[in-house]
Amino acid sequence: MATIYTVHPDNPQFRIIEQIINTLRSGAVMLYPTDTVYAIGCDLNSKSAVERVRQIKQLANDKPLTFLCPSLSNVATYAIVSDPAYRIMKHLIPGPYTFLLPATKLVPRLVQNPKRKTTGIRVPKHNVCLALLNALENPIISTSAHLTQDEDERSSLDTETNIPQAELFDSLDKLVDVIVDDGSEPGYQVSTILDLIGQPTITRQGLGWEEAAAWI
Repeated sequence: MATIYTVHPDNPQFRIIEQIINTLRSGAVMLYPTDTVYAIGCDLNSKSAVERVRQIKQLANDKPLTFLCPSLSNVATYAIVSDPAYRIMKHLIPGPYTFLLPATKLVPRLVQNPKRKTTGIRVPKHNVCLALLNALENPIISTSAHLTQDEDERSSLDTETNIPQAELFDSLDKLVDVIVDDGSEPGYQVSTILDLIGQPTITRQGLGWEEAAAWI
Protein backbone atom coordinates (compact mmCIF):
# COMPACT_ATOMS: atom_id res chain seq x y z
CA MET A 1 0.00 0.00 0.00
CA ALA A 2 1.12 3.53 -0.77
CA THR A 3 2.04 6.02 1.93
CA ILE A 4 -0.26 9.06 1.78
CA TYR A 5 1.24 12.46 2.49
CA THR A 6 -1.21 15.28 3.12
CA VAL A 7 0.15 18.68 2.10
CA HIS A 8 -1.25 22.20 2.16
CA PRO A 9 -2.13 23.29 -1.42
CA ASP A 10 -0.87 26.86 -1.00
CA ASN A 11 1.95 26.46 1.52
CA PRO A 12 3.28 22.89 1.34
CA GLN A 13 4.91 21.91 4.62
CA PHE A 14 8.69 21.71 4.24
CA ARG A 15 9.01 18.68 6.52
CA ILE A 16 6.49 16.67 4.50
CA ILE A 17 8.00 17.73 1.19
CA GLU A 18 11.41 16.55 2.40
CA GLN A 19 9.93 13.17 3.36
CA ILE A 20 8.46 12.77 -0.12
CA ILE A 21 11.74 13.82 -1.74
CA ASN A 22 13.67 11.22 0.26
CA THR A 23 11.43 8.49 -1.15
CA LEU A 24 11.86 9.81 -4.70
CA ARG A 25 15.63 9.79 -4.31
CA SER A 26 15.42 6.13 -3.31
CA GLY A 27 13.48 5.27 -6.49
CA ALA A 28 9.85 5.71 -5.44
CA VAL A 29 6.95 6.29 -7.81
CA MET A 30 4.26 8.74 -6.72
CA LEU A 31 0.76 9.89 -7.55
CA TYR A 32 0.56 13.65 -7.23
CA PRO A 33 -1.59 16.68 -8.19
CA THR A 34 -0.62 19.11 -10.93
CA ASP A 35 -2.23 22.18 -12.48
CA THR A 36 -3.96 19.88 -15.00
CA VAL A 37 -4.66 16.28 -13.94
CA TYR A 38 -3.27 14.04 -11.22
CA ALA A 39 -0.03 12.54 -12.49
CA ILE A 40 2.14 9.50 -11.94
CA GLY A 41 5.76 10.49 -11.57
CA CYS A 42 9.24 9.92 -10.22
CA ASP A 43 12.74 11.36 -10.28
CA LEU A 44 13.78 11.78 -13.93
CA ASN A 45 17.18 10.26 -13.14
CA SER A 46 15.88 7.09 -11.48
CA LYS A 47 15.92 4.52 -14.29
CA SER A 48 14.13 1.84 -12.27
CA ALA A 49 11.38 4.27 -11.27
CA VAL A 50 10.91 5.49 -14.85
CA GLU A 51 10.58 1.87 -15.97
CA ARG A 52 7.91 1.31 -13.31
CA VAL A 53 5.99 4.37 -14.52
CA ARG A 54 6.01 2.86 -18.00
CA GLN A 55 4.74 -0.44 -16.63
CA ILE A 56 1.94 1.22 -14.68
CA LYS A 57 0.79 3.17 -17.74
CA GLN A 58 1.55 0.24 -20.07
CA LEU A 59 3.67 2.46 -22.28
CA ALA A 60 6.11 1.09 -24.83
CA ASN A 61 9.72 2.27 -24.67
CA ASP A 62 9.26 4.33 -27.85
CA LYS A 63 6.55 6.39 -26.15
CA PRO A 64 8.20 9.58 -24.79
CA LEU A 65 7.47 10.77 -21.27
CA THR A 66 6.84 14.35 -20.24
CA PHE A 67 8.63 15.80 -17.24
CA LEU A 68 8.29 18.91 -15.10
CA CYS A 69 10.87 21.65 -14.51
CA PRO A 70 10.59 24.53 -12.03
CA SER A 71 11.45 27.39 -14.41
CA LEU A 72 12.21 28.41 -17.98
CA SER A 73 15.92 28.68 -17.19
CA ASN A 74 15.84 25.09 -15.95
CA VAL A 75 14.16 23.96 -19.18
CA ALA A 76 17.19 25.19 -21.14
CA THR A 77 19.32 22.65 -19.27
CA TYR A 78 17.34 19.75 -20.68
CA ALA A 79 16.26 21.06 -24.09
CA ILE A 80 17.58 23.16 -26.94
CA VAL A 81 15.43 26.29 -26.94
CA SER A 82 15.52 28.43 -30.09
CA ASP A 83 14.84 32.16 -29.95
CA PRO A 84 11.29 31.81 -31.39
CA ALA A 85 10.54 28.99 -28.93
CA TYR A 86 11.88 31.07 -26.04
CA ARG A 87 9.62 34.00 -26.89
CA ILE A 88 6.54 31.76 -26.92
CA MET A 89 7.47 29.92 -23.75
CA LYS A 90 8.26 33.14 -21.89
CA HIS A 91 4.64 34.25 -22.32
CA LEU A 92 3.09 30.91 -21.38
CA ILE A 93 5.26 29.69 -18.48
CA PRO A 94 4.21 28.74 -15.87
CA GLY A 95 1.00 27.10 -16.99
CA PRO A 96 -0.76 24.05 -18.45
CA TYR A 97 1.50 23.67 -21.46
CA THR A 98 3.73 20.83 -22.66
CA PHE A 99 6.54 21.94 -24.97
CA LEU A 100 8.10 19.49 -27.42
CA LEU A 101 11.76 20.39 -27.86
CA PRO A 102 15.07 18.84 -28.97
CA ALA A 103 16.55 17.02 -25.97
CA THR A 104 20.02 17.66 -24.56
CA LYS A 105 22.32 14.88 -23.38
CA LEU A 106 21.00 15.28 -19.83
CA VAL A 107 17.65 13.74 -20.81
CA PRO A 108 17.73 9.96 -20.32
CA ARG A 109 17.06 7.98 -23.50
CA LEU A 110 14.31 6.10 -21.70
CA VAL A 111 12.33 9.36 -21.58
CA GLN A 112 12.98 10.71 -25.09
CA ASN A 113 11.27 10.11 -28.38
CA PRO A 114 13.86 7.64 -29.78
CA LYS A 115 13.40 8.66 -33.42
CA ARG A 116 13.25 12.43 -33.08
CA LYS A 117 15.52 12.76 -30.01
CA THR A 118 12.97 15.13 -28.53
CA THR A 119 11.37 15.56 -25.15
CA GLY A 120 8.23 17.05 -23.62
CA ILE A 121 8.68 19.55 -20.79
CA ARG A 122 6.23 21.45 -18.59
CA VAL A 123 6.64 24.23 -16.02
CA PRO A 124 3.52 23.89 -13.86
CA LYS A 125 1.65 26.67 -12.11
CA HIS A 126 1.14 24.62 -8.98
CA ASN A 127 2.61 25.22 -5.53
CA VAL A 128 2.97 21.57 -4.55
CA CYS A 129 4.69 20.65 -7.83
CA LEU A 130 7.09 23.55 -7.53
CA ALA A 131 7.90 22.69 -3.92
CA LEU A 132 8.73 19.12 -4.93
CA LEU A 133 10.82 20.23 -7.91
CA ASN A 134 12.81 22.79 -5.96
CA ALA A 135 13.50 20.36 -3.13
CA LEU A 136 14.46 17.43 -5.39
CA GLU A 137 16.58 19.60 -7.72
CA ASN A 138 15.81 17.18 -10.55
CA PRO A 139 12.94 17.16 -13.04
CA ILE A 140 9.93 14.97 -12.20
CA ILE A 141 8.21 12.65 -14.66
CA SER A 142 4.58 13.64 -15.27
CA THR A 143 2.18 11.30 -17.05
CA SER A 144 -1.58 11.34 -16.60
CA ALA A 145 -2.83 9.09 -13.81
CA HIS A 146 -5.86 8.11 -15.87
CA LEU A 147 -5.14 4.51 -16.82
CA THR A 148 -8.07 3.84 -19.13
CA GLN A 149 -7.30 6.30 -21.89
CA ASP A 150 -4.16 7.50 -23.62
CA GLU A 151 -3.49 11.02 -22.39
CA ASP A 152 -2.54 12.17 -25.89
CA GLU A 153 -6.05 11.28 -27.07
CA ARG A 154 -7.91 12.97 -24.27
CA SER A 155 -9.76 16.18 -25.03
CA SER A 156 -9.97 19.25 -22.85
CA LEU A 157 -13.75 18.85 -23.19
CA ASP A 158 -13.77 15.20 -22.08
CA THR A 159 -15.64 15.27 -18.77
CA GLU A 160 -16.39 11.55 -18.59
CA THR A 161 -12.88 10.80 -17.30
CA ASN A 162 -13.22 13.07 -14.27
CA ILE A 163 -13.30 10.55 -11.41
CA PRO A 164 -13.47 11.24 -7.65
CA GLN A 165 -10.22 11.55 -5.73
CA ALA A 166 -10.98 8.55 -3.50
CA GLU A 167 -11.59 6.33 -6.51
CA LEU A 168 -8.35 7.43 -8.16
CA PHE A 169 -6.37 6.85 -4.96
CA ASP A 170 -7.88 3.39 -4.51
CA SER A 171 -7.13 2.38 -8.10
CA LEU A 172 -3.43 3.25 -7.75
CA ASP A 173 -2.83 2.48 -4.09
CA LYS A 174 -1.06 -0.82 -4.81
CA LEU A 175 0.82 0.44 -7.87
CA VAL A 176 2.63 3.48 -6.48
CA ASP A 177 4.73 4.03 -3.36
CA VAL A 178 3.56 7.53 -2.48
CA ILE A 179 0.31 9.44 -2.82
CA VAL A 180 0.48 13.22 -2.43
CA ASP A 181 -2.87 14.61 -1.29
CA ASP A 182 -3.42 18.38 -1.38
CA GLY A 183 -7.18 18.05 -0.98
CA SER A 184 -7.96 18.74 -4.63
CA GLU A 185 -10.20 16.63 -6.82
CA PRO A 186 -8.57 15.11 -9.92
CA GLY A 187 -8.89 17.36 -12.94
CA TYR A 188 -9.91 16.10 -16.35
CA GLN A 189 -8.46 18.83 -18.57
CA VAL A 190 -5.06 17.92 -19.95
CA SER A 191 -2.24 20.25 -20.95
CA THR A 192 -1.99 21.88 -24.35
CA ILE A 193 0.91 20.44 -26.36
CA LEU A 194 3.03 22.81 -28.45
CA ASP A 195 5.56 21.43 -30.89
CA LEU A 196 8.39 23.98 -30.94
CA ILE A 197 10.93 21.91 -32.84
CA GLY A 198 10.25 23.47 -36.23
CA GLN A 199 7.37 25.72 -37.15
CA PRO A 200 5.48 26.20 -33.86
CA THR A 201 2.22 24.25 -33.86
CA ILE A 202 -0.38 23.11 -31.35
CA THR A 203 -0.62 19.32 -31.54
CA ARG A 204 -3.19 18.92 -28.74
CA GLN A 205 -5.77 21.39 -27.51
CA GLY A 206 -6.02 21.30 -23.74
CA LEU A 207 -6.16 23.87 -20.98
CA GLY A 208 -5.25 27.36 -22.18
CA TRP A 209 -4.97 26.46 -25.84
CA GLU A 210 -6.59 29.72 -26.95
CA GLU A 211 -3.88 31.74 -25.23
CA ALA A 212 -1.20 29.52 -26.75
CA ALA A 213 -2.70 29.97 -30.20
CA ALA A 214 -2.47 33.73 -29.80
CA TRP A 215 1.33 33.50 -29.47
CA ILE A 216 1.92 31.19 -32.42
